[in-house]
Amino acid sequence: MTEAFLKYFRTKEQEVKSEKKYDSQCPFCSMQCKMQLIEQSIVTRKKYITIGKDNPTSEGRLCIKGMNAHQHAFHKERLKYPLLKVKGEFIRVSWEEALNHIKENFTNIQAENGQNALAVYGSASITNEEAYLLGKFARVALRTKYIDYNGRFCMSAAASAASQTFGLDRGFTNSLSEIPSTRCIILAGTNLAECQPTIIPYFERAKENGAYIIAIDPRETATTKLANLHLKPKPGTDAVLANGLLKVILEENYVDVAFIQERVNGFEEVREYVLSLSLEEIEEITAVPIPLIRKAAVRFGKEETGMIFTARGVEQHTNGSMTVRNFLNILVSTGKIGKPSCGYGAITGQGNGQGAREHGQKADQLPGYRSIENEEHREYVASVWGINKDDLPRKGVSAYEMMEKIDEGEIKGLFLMCSNPIVSNPNANFVKEALKKLTFFVAVDLFVSETARLADLILPASSYLEDEGTMTNVEGRVTLREASFPCPEEVKHDWQIICEIARVLGKEEHFSFSSAEEIFTELRLAGSGGIADYFGMTYERLRKEGGILWPCPDPDHKGTKRVFETSFAHSDGKAAMVVVPNIPEIPKEQICEEFPLYLTTGRVMSHYLTGVQTRKSPALAARSVEPFMEIHPATAMKFNIQDQSLVKIKSRRGSVVVRSKWSETIRHDTIFVPFHWADSQNINLLVSKELDPFSKMPGFKVSAVKVRPVTDFLN
Repeated sequence: MTEAFLKYFRTKEQEVKSEKKYDSQCPFCSMQCKMQLIEQSIVTRKKYITIGKDNPTSEGRLCIKGMNAHQHAFHKERLKYPLLKVKGEFIRVSWEEALNHIKENFTNIQAENGQNALAVYGSASITNEEAYLLGKFARVALRTKYIDYNGRFCMSAAASAASQTFGLDRGFTNSLSEIPSTRCIILAGTNLAECQPTIIPYFERAKENGAYIIAIDPRETATTKLANLHLKPKPGTDAVLANGLLKVILEENYVDVAFIQERVNGFEEVREYVLSLSLEEIEEITAVPIPLIRKAAVRFGKEETGMIFTARGVEQHTNGSMTVRNFLNILVSTGKIGKPSCGYGAITGQGNGQGAREHGQKADQLPGYRSIENEEHREYVASVWGINKDDLPRKGVSAYEMMEKIDEGEIKGLFLMCSNPIVSNPNANFVKEALKKLTFFVAVDLFVSETARLADLILPASSYLEDEGTMTNVEGRVTLREASFPCPEEVKHDWQIICEIARVLGKEEHFSFSSAEEIFTELRLAGSGGIADYFGMTYERLRKEGGILWPCPDPDHKGTKRVFETSFAHSDGKAAMVVVPNIPEIPKEQICEEFPLYLTTGRVMSHYLTGVQTRKSPALAARSVEPFMEIHPATAMKFNIQDQSLVKIKSRRGSVVVRSKWSETIRHDTIFVPFHWADSQNINLLVSKELDPFSKMPGFKVSAVKVRPVTDFLN
């Protein structure tokens, strides 16, 4: 090493005047990877580096999003004080002015139109404490029945399916640690390698240990490359494919008779129906060859252990709940549930997709996953909140249905927290026009998102670096997110904002919290005895143990690594199988002469949800600058579409323009477009308003479309 280099190194070393470290968790996917932000003060500037920290779930790993998450938190466009819209322009106002505007407008709206004229729209990215408080705020401070959240478009189909089949929805029925020792894995509609990259080592270890992996996806992805067998069904036919797999399992006698007799209801009805089906018809509907259906079914059926994982690919359909139930039919009929290395995993999309739905943000739920329509549940929660149970509103409607209520004029005011519905909702043009009809609209966010632009008042939220609280990750593990970085300027935590609004509305006695930990103490009590029981958890325990899997009903309980070992959560202790009709998704979205292609949507590795945060990260934005249309070259040539050319995609609802991307790994009748972009490139402009009857999930994964080169419209 030369003397000149040593001198340079010493000079640079001396320039680092100080170094501070801040612990937190990634704000993005449901792995909730632990991380540490290192702040280095170098002469007149600061440099930030993010590193992973060891933990039971992601074992110290970070993906590209996590390593660059801090970039959006320090972005120059981050909101740092309240903004009030005056004559079409946002101006800075004080918190006192902002709160007075809310008080005046919320009070007037309800006085003139009734309690339910106000609505609350929440998020699956906020902490458990804030999700709990937001549900309480809607029902106690506003006394409105209208509250729902953006997790409706993420986990609702899997949640309803698990609840109906098992009586309980915890996402994963096992811990991640069991994956490497299972013998056969079905990955149905999940691209883990891009959506949850830090989970992939569990599946790689399983494969190294001899596991056989079956992937179900109309596209070839980084995840399907890990699989031993890849089934490529037509979009919207996953439930039919599951019937085919189950038919072979039944015919080959791979069912667990003793398990079924002791612990299952509905098997005979399902058996009779499925055996009446024709594999030839299933092959015709799904386009999956019978030999591949047999191969997958026999492999899963004959192995002693097996696990099934589903994600948005099979869930984001108008029959998503029944599709997941059919995969659970396979799991239950083979007895691969409640045993070591056997179980179900719903791959949660959002960071707190599990916890955010457990504590009261959903239209029909109270804390602890209780039902708002159950009198006993109502009475218990009302007693914790110090109100009369008759003052608790009844259930409202789902997220998209609230937009319809706004359009109809039933809802006049909206409180939106950390969500971007004009990008995330289906039928996005309708949603945008509906929101414009609101009398008063308050948005809480880190940035002026596409939806926040329409608000009358925007309040600045704190980021993952600043906002302490608990999150419940993909496996149902409740973790404590340490967050000690100071809030910039006038930024407040979400829970503080809720409490201050409640105060000016005269409900301070129910919202007199001074810390997130205080809120968690009440959350534990409100959820005690419920399905999602956190009562035995404390911040001290979560710090010491690195997270606890619920249910954890008392302080001496170690948490539950595997549910359903002896019984299911239905009153009779049995799982419920159900007949799933052998028909594809809604006929309205079948391809035809006018709309000859299926559009399916999804994520790319460098972005998250509607892109509000990741598009503010230079490192992430540079990796995926714009959306694209993945299309098979043969299909592209048929429609005169060149690679990397601009293309107009049109459905019955609208059109977008994106750039083409040839790919030989996608089905000839299908195109794929990611959904992280907004405005004229918002792919949800093309998605139907039709909803799953059970979960109210829209059909994001199947839209009939036509494609044309943009040049066709210029000539």
